[in-house]
Amino acid sequence: MSSAAKKSTVPVTILTGFLGAGKTTLLNHILESPDHGKRFAIIENEFGEVGVDDKVIKETSVELIEVINGCVCCTVRGDLVKVLKRLEEKFPSFDAVIIETTGLADPAPVAQTFFVDEDVARSYHLDGIITVVDAKHIL
Repeated sequence: MSSAAKKSTVPVTILTGFLGAGKTTLLNHILESPDHGKRFAIIENEFGEVGVDDKVIKETSVELIEVINGCVCCTVRGDLVKVLKRLEEKFPSFDAVIIETTGLADPAPVAQTFFVDEDVARSYHLDGIITVVDAKHIL
């Protein structure tokens, strides 16, 4: 993808790592920080309760959550493509997307979405994959 095309699409970062490694802690830090000045759409790939800190979020519906700093969170319970399209339709003014995967998820299928689906590729590009590791258990 050319640099001009990347500038016209929304960057997506996948946040992954084992259970308890600190994914949600990092995400909360990003959301609470006033330094970046960006509005994020957060997609949580969870099958249970939302993992973002209760102090940071304000629930507005079952699927969509408005974060105090103006971000939007979604709980992915189905097709990531549908969620990304719905985000774009309902909240067109965000700067970037962060997808937090479950501690058991393989991030590869999530990353492939941005290369395989043409509709998604027109609106979004994969900016990076961040893997959080618990330093105590890595060695």
